[in-house]
Formats: sequence, structure tokens, C-alpha cells
Amino acid sequence: MLAEMRIQGLGVIEDALLELHPGFTVVTGETGAGKTMVVSGLHLLSGGRAEASKVRNGSGKAVVEGRFEGVFAGHVARIVANAGGEADDDGSLIALRSVTADGRSRAHLGGRSVPVNVLADLADRLLAVHGQNDQLRLLRPAEQRAVLDRFAGESVAGPLHEYQEIREEWLSVVAELAQRQNRSRELAQQADLLRHGLDEIAAVDPQAGEDGELAGQVKRLAAADELRTSAGAAQAAVTGSPDGDPDQPGALGLLGEARRRLATAEDPVLRELEPRLAEAAVLLADVGAELSAYLDGLDADPERLEQVLARQAELKKLTRKYAADVDGVLAWAADARARLSTMDTSEEALAELAARRDELAARLAERATAVSSARTRAAAELAEAVTTELAGLAMGQARIEVTVQRRPADVADPRALTVDGELVHAGSEGIDEVELLLCAHAAAPALPVHKAASGGELSRVMLAIEVVLAHADTVQTLVFDEVDAGVGGRAAVEIGRRLARLARSHQVLVVTHLPQVAAFADRHLVVDKGTAEGVTRSDVRTLEPSERVRELARMLAGMEGTESGRAHAEELLAVAEADKLAAEKESRARSSKSTRKRGSSR
Repeated sequence: MLAEMRIQGLGVIEDALLELHPGFTVVTGETGAGKTMVVSGLHLLSGGRAEASKVRNGSGKAVVEGRFEGVFAGHVARIVANAGGEADDDGSLIALRSVTADGRSRAHLGGRSVPVNVLADLADRLLAVHGQNDQLRLLRPAEQRAVLDRFAGESVAGPLHEYQEIREEWLSVVAELAQRQNRSRELAQQADLLRHGLDEIAAVDPQAGEDGELAGQVKRLAAADELRTSAGAAQAAVTGSPDGDPDQPGALGLLGEARRRLATAEDPVLRELEPRLAEAAVLLADVGAELSAYLDGLDADPERLEQVLARQAELKKLTRKYAADVDGVLAWAADARARLSTMDTSEEALAELAARRDELAARLAERATAVSSARTRAAAELAEAVTTELAGLAMGQARIEVTVQRRPADVADPRALTVDGELVHAGSEGIDEVELLLCAHAAAPALPVHKAASGGELSRVMLAIEVVLAHADTVQTLVFDEVDAGVGGRAAVEIGRRLARLARSHQVLVVTHLPQVAAFADRHLVVDKGTAEGVTRSDVRTLEPSERVRELARMLAGMEGTESGRAHAEELLAVAEADKLAAEKESRARSSKSTRKRGSSR
């Protein structure tokens, strides 16, 4: 859970520490006091977009720091480990996000600087922020399908993943077949050119690195006489005259004379130099032998030179047309062969591709049907769950329907797929269109939610959906930002009751203006705005019980200064506490009954 969050230099908040309850925490305050900065801070901590305009005037930067407890395991631990971070000594995890006045943003996790998307990945596992923008988004068809898939979980995710894999291959084959059919003449011309080039290269049969090797041979053959003179003179200087002329002993002979003189010297210092001359003699002997071998192998054959030059000319024809050197020519040939394999426009090749397309289409239709079936089953469960929640939100006659229908396609649609004899559009998320419908009362027709619901009803419908989805969520901390807008009276009490019950399985943080919702909280935070020396500042405080009464009375139409207002607030708190105790007792009773039932079944 998120145990603490510190906000510095964000909007009107100069420095505030929020200590959150493991259950239900509510944030209230006057309009304009800075309640939205709490949610803005959570968005930043979740890797959201950084806005320099949110940095407090006079502050160099805005900083949001969150301390999470009981989360360092599984995927979260892997995220932190991959980032090089560590948990604190008490096992808690610190995440931090800062934004400077010029818009630059930095993120830290477990004491290490990390990319912002690491915080986003972490938040996907730990936090879910729901606000009025989410309500508007839920009115879009694509979002409604996403809601259903999220509720369905693995029952849809598994077959949908298989569908997407097959669809990608199917689209690739369809595109290739269309290209070959539409460009058959052009592809045939290109294939002829490629085959001609490959035939020309095959006729010469170049070998890797051959052009460099031939260039070296040409140099040696063309300068054979000069090289023989140089090598012969060098050999004579090393080994002496070939005819044994004593007047030309060579370096080896001179070394031999020096060794004999040193070896017979009386002074031991001179004798110690002789082994070093012996080493030099060995080296010179090796050089002399290599010079001799070089002279023996030096070929001055004009015919051989002519052959090498002719081969070099053949290779140059290829390098002028296809690449800068022989290795490049060989690479061009390999690429050409690969391209030719995809340019076969013969009837046999097209028939083979068409058969592959039809095979993939059949498999795709099978997976699409599986996805649709799973969605249809989940749609009925989602509709029932949301309808049940609406009954608890003072909309007892309302009923939600979730329809799953196939999206039709025409023959010109490049994504058209035949499923059960019907032509449908095979989109990236399947073939289905999902829509949420509302029957406001028993006699009312089922209409799209945004048409059938008033403003207050829409808020309750969206909250009911959020509550149902929250039970399907794997994240522990749920944040609701004024999703109760446009609601009041008995419905507001029911919203508070629903959120309090949700807080028994999740950590719930709610920003609200409704006293009926705030009364159900386990911890009440208030954002206070004040002015000192012409500067507006806001602070966040945890309210004591007596202060809660005063704040609830203020929320009840500004009645904090009246006895009736305080009495009304105290009554509201008492009702909420009694309801929470009753719900907890009921929950324990159900748990005990379930335990006894499992025991008897054994």
C-alpha cells in the first residue's frame, strides 16, 4: 500500500505530508484549496506527464515522494532490482519524481535514478487512479471493450493473444499475395534483372577476398626482376657471397669471427658477450633462409602475369556493376537470391500463397470466435455485477446491458474475414464491438449510457463500473478523484457506503466534496489554504474526531458555526460508523460460515 506521500512545491502546496490509512482515506477542502494537487502528485508519481506550469511560483522544482509498504515482492521486486534500486531497512520502497520550473523531470526508485517509464511500470502494479476524465473515456466504444476485457481477465486475454499472433501472420501473407498479383509484370522484370546478375556473377565465380590477393600477385609479378635484385643483395649481405669469396663473408661470417674472438678472450667480461652474438646469429640464419625461399619462389613468368591480369579484369567488371569490391559483389548476390525467393509470380507460387492465406484465415476465424464467446460470457457477468452495484447506489430500477456484436465489413475492407459465413472486420482487438447500455427503469428502452443517464446517474453508473473493476484489479491502491460529481442525498450516502466496503479489500483514497462520502472514511485529510505576507499556501492535515465534525459541518452548506450543522455532522458520522461496524460483522459471519462449510465438506 501507499503509506505516505510528500508533496513539495506543487501548485499551491508548499510542503505537505499525507499519511494514508490502509483502508479508506478521504481528502476534502474548500474549492481552490489544492485538492487536485494531491491527484496531480499521484499522477507524477505514476510516471505521468510533467508540466512546468504545476511548479509552485518561487520554487525551483516540485517534488513528490511516495513510500510504499508491503509491496516488495514478485514483479515489483524485479522492477526495482532491474533498476538497481533497493528497499529500505524496514522493507518499504521509496519512489520520487521531481519537475523543475523549466519542465525537466527526473525519477528515482529505491535510491537510484531511473527512467520515468520505470515509475509508470511500477504504478501499473500498485496504483489505479480513476477520475472524471476516466468517466468520459468510458463512453468511447474502444474503452468499453477494454473495460469488458479487463473484467474478463485471462479468459479473454489468452485467446486474444493467440488471435493477434495469427492475425499478424495472416496480414503479412495477404499483403504479399496482393503485391505479387498487382505487380506481377513489374516483379517479373525485376526478377529477370536479378537472375541475369546472378548468372553473370556465377560465370565468373569470384571468391571472398580474391581481388586483394590478385592485386598483390600483380605487384610481385610486374616487379619480379627488381625484387630478385633486392632480395639477392640482401641475402648476400646476410649469408655472404654465393661462391664463397672470403672477401665477402656477409653478416653471418663476421658474427662467427666475432664469436670466436670473444670465446677465446682472457677477460670473462668479453666471454659473457658471446652468447648474445649466438642469438643474433640464429636470427640472421632464419632471415637468410627466408630470403633464399623467397628467391626460389619468385616467378617472373610473363604468361602467369597475363593470366592474373585477365582474372583481375573479370572481377573489375563485376565490381563496376554490383559493388565496390568482391566481398560486396558476393553480398549483393546473397541479397538478390533472397529477393528472388519473394518475387515468384508463377501460378504455382500464387496458389501456394493463397492456400496459406486461407489456412491462416480459418485459424484466425476460430480464434476470433473464441474471443467473442469469452467476451459474451463475461459481458453477462459484468452487466449483472454493475446492475447489482447500481441497486446499492439508489438506482434500484436501473439495469445495465453489455452487448457484444460483430463488426461488419464489406468486400473492399482489407481486413475483411469470413466468420460463420459472415464478413466481419478483423481488427487488432478482435471482431467485436462492445457497448454499454442502460435501462433507467423497468419500462425504459436500453440506450447507450450517455443518452439514457442524467449527469448524476452517469456518475453513479461510472462509479459502479469502477467498483466492479476494482474487484477485478490486481493493484492494491485505488484512487477516486471526485467521481461523485453531480450526486447528492441518499445516493451520496450509498456511494460512501460502497467505497467503505471496497476499502476492506483495497486501500482507497478519495478526493471528494460530499460530506456523505467523507463520513465513511477511516482517515480524513483536509487541504487548508491560507495567505501570509501576500503569498497563498496550502497544507494538508489529518483531522482529529472533533475536527472531522467541524469539517463535515462546513461541507454541509457551510454550517460549521451552527449547532444544527454540528449535530447533523455528528449524526452523519454515527450513521457511517454504525454501517461500517454492521458490514464488518456481516463479513465476519460470512467468512465463518464459509470456513465451517469447507470443514464439513472434508
